Amino acid sequence: MSKNTVPKRTANCLAFESKFLKDALALSRQAQWPHRLEDWSLNLALSQGLVAVDAESAKVVGTVLMTPYGEDAATINMVIVDEGWRGQGLGRRLMDEAMALAGNRPLRLVATTDGLPLYEKLGFREVGTVLQHQGEAGPMLLVAAEDVVSAGTDSAAAIAALDRQAFGADRGLLLERFAEVGSFTLLRRNGTPVGFAALRDFGRGQVIGPVVAPDADGAKALIGPIIAANPGKFLRVDTTADTGLGPWLADVGLRHVGGGIAMRRPASTAAPPSAAPVSTFALASQALG
Repeated sequence: MSKNTVPKRTANCLAFESKFLKDALALSRQAQWPHRLEDWSLNLALSQGLVAVDAESAKVVGTVLMTPYGEDAATINMVIVDEGWRGQGLGRRLMDEAMALAGNRPLRLVATTDGLPLYEKLGFREVGTVLQHQGEAGPMLLVAAEDVVSAGTDSAAAIAALDRQAFGADRGLLLERFAEVGSFTLLRRNGTPVGFAALRDFGRGQVIGPVVAPDADGAKALIGPIIAANPGKFLRVDTTADTGLGPWLADVGLRHVGGGIAMRRPASTAAPPSAAPVSTFALASQALG
């Protein structure tokens, strides 16, 4: 063997079980992602997935999750390949396995520019831009122009219905888990629930999302009180460029720090019907949609 020849290495793909969570956390830290062990655990509880394990060292060198929402949609997420294994086809192998787990479900993901060529080869098409806004919440003057209240357990069905209209699939289990670890705020007009926002711990602080509302004013009415109630705390919102919320989020102290490319497969499932009375103004997360 010449000194320039790299020995071929083998990785085994195994079902992602909770025993791999600490190794997955180490891999996401290598990628400079902010996830805590609790964030990984929540994602895994909602998903099926795989880890790639170095056959020689037994080290976890890759991860992928597939989060199903009934039979109507699924997200592919937490796609990470150890930096020492990149360029060897492991990302493609993990994606193939995750897509097999998804079956015939329409798929969604948020891509980095580095991952874009692979996803395009696999039939994903760009449908939008995700904007990540974050920062320490500052003082905020609120004008009470909307009916915004804390959501009780009796609002769960209304929240699930609104999310289903906006997202295009049933995410009831995700919303139940978010209610266990966080809180919901409800927007009412004429006494009827027309929007909601979730707040939960994530990464360096807290994330606001999903946020579903009939219009941008409603989304701001939901997000504004959350920011005002958490001065000095680190908050994150993942929105999309088409919502128009980006400049307002920056104005209230959550600066634009990056994002990703929203992709779908097939692209024909790009959005819920235009007649839907509500839209998603902030994602649950880039992983969960």
